[in-house]
Amino acid sequence: MTKAPPDIIVRPGLPPAEQKYPGHGYRIARENGMIIERDVAVPMRDGANIYVDIFRPEKQDEKVPALVAWSAYGKHHPFMYEVFFKNGDVRKEWYSRYTSFEGPDPAYWVPRGYAVIHVDPRGTWHSEGEARYWSQEEGTDGYDLVEWAGVREWCNGKVGMSGVSYLAIIQWQIAATQPPHLAAINPWEGLSDMYREFAFHGGIPETRFMPVWHRTVSYGLGHVEDVPMMAKEHPFFDRYWATKVADFSKINVPTYVVASWADQGLHTRGTLEGFKRIASKYKWLEIHGRKKWENFYQSDSVEKQRAFFDHFLKGVDNDVLRWPAVRLEVRERYYVGRTRTEREWPLARTAYKQLFLDASSGSLSSTPIKAEASVSYDTPAHETRCPAAYRGERAQFDYVFAEAAELVGHMKLRLWVEAIGADDMDLFVAIQKFDRDGQYVPFAAFSALEDGPVALGWLRASHRELDQERSTPYQPWLLHQRALKLQPGIPVPVDIEIWPSGTRFAAGEVLRIVVQGSDIYKYASWVMVAGHPRTTNAGLHVIHTGGQYDSYLLIPVIPSDG
Repeated sequence: MTKAPPDIIVRPGLPPAEQKYPGHGYRIARENGMIIERDVAVPMRDGANIYVDIFRPEKQDEKVPALVAWSAYGKHHPFMYEVFFKNGDVRKEWYSRYTSFEGPDPAYWVPRGYAVIHVDPRGTWHSEGEARYWSQEEGTDGYDLVEWAGVREWCNGKVGMSGVSYLAIIQWQIAATQPPHLAAINPWEGLSDMYREFAFHGGIPETRFMPVWHRTVSYGLGHVEDVPMMAKEHPFFDRYWATKVADFSKINVPTYVVASWADQGLHTRGTLEGFKRIASKYKWLEIHGRKKWENFYQSDSVEKQRAFFDHFLKGVDNDVLRWPAVRLEVRERYYVGRTRTEREWPLARTAYKQLFLDASSGSLSSTPIKAEASVSYDTPAHETRCPAAYRGERAQFDYVFAEAAELVGHMKLRLWVEAIGADDMDLFVAIQKFDRDGQYVPFAAFSALEDGPVALGWLRASHRELDQERSTPYQPWLLHQRALKLQPGIPVPVDIEIWPSGTRFAAGEVLRIVVQGSDIYKYASWVMVAGHPRTTNAGLHVIHTGGQYDSYLLIPVIPSDG
């Protein structure tokens, strides 16, 4: 382990040959109507070269726009969906062998008058320098690449960006640098804040998915940023994590954003935050409740991507400017839901409603609970019972809907909590749906799974301090700048952000809150999902309700006449 200025911990990159790297060196070929240039050197402003692959029309009657796919997974890297559950439902006929992981397929775009540029960022694979992931430095390199592409002899001067996850996250950073030739971006399920949405959920370190992710982006000839080690060294939101947040106020390029209710713990929150905060005059948002890769590559989605880029990169007079500002799916269960149009996000007509927790009955009430009560549950490291009502390893609270309701938007859970035998506690929260017969209702989750919740939330109690300027009644914004330890015998209020969701409940169906001291959804080790095995829990958790303890869930109810 070494440090590079300014105090970035780095480690040696993994040998590209481990991943059957196809070799390095410029070469050109003509295949399937495309000119394909491999390992084209692109100079950055400091003299370092990064390498790109370019796919463009073989018969080019006029100059074409360029689509940039920027990702550290390897511009040569084929699809990896076979390692995910059911391949993420991505069908093999939806992509060609030229498609890199989570990026646009050149075999589709090139015949339709586009060039596609696959990028190996600085420090990855054979590109020179040291890798810095999702950073402002990477955004600056993106500026240089966009400007280089925009003046190629085959380019019409318009450059767009496309792709999922890493390829979406970096679009925010690059667009914030305002490259003159960048004409449109299409971030498809990304992040806005690496600390809050990736490395520390509610201040609880995510240590299951991150190491797997980090290995996949660590192939290179030099040093790469050691993100897991940086997370250990930087447990609070500080200058390091701030460099991972784009200046959204500077993003003014036309933007087509796609988010999903289904990526709780990875992409849901950040994609919607990005849409809210960018300054673009032309911006559109779609929110679905399905699997992200399937959604990106299915034909109707690709045609919408093309319509968007045709308008802003080619000047095609189509119906893009008449698109509704927002389209969202209201889910009923796994892959069952209705999509409708809206004017804004969050929805202005939302009627927020408090549901008060009652520990004595394990229920939720639309009216305040007068009698004080408490419920306790064990954490994984503790087995002591206490006089409060005891519920095993979790506490849960149910609300039965008297009439149908649509809950679309942000939820907040206010809890009065106490830890017996500890000075901190990690809280894991799930919002779940049950049908009239008491059967669990599943939803798409974690990119590829099919048994997920309505929504998730997390909080390390010592991280409960709020940013009073950024917090809203429905979305607490945590500072994550210091630890406020718990005191023995003193319950404290904590506000837990529940990530956005969109779900319909019929009359007689049940909303359940689950609270426990560990991940609520657990899977086999080979299933790549977010996880938090390293908790701070060492005692018994107690939730207080009623009377002076106004524990409640705030839900976003959409009026039926909307």
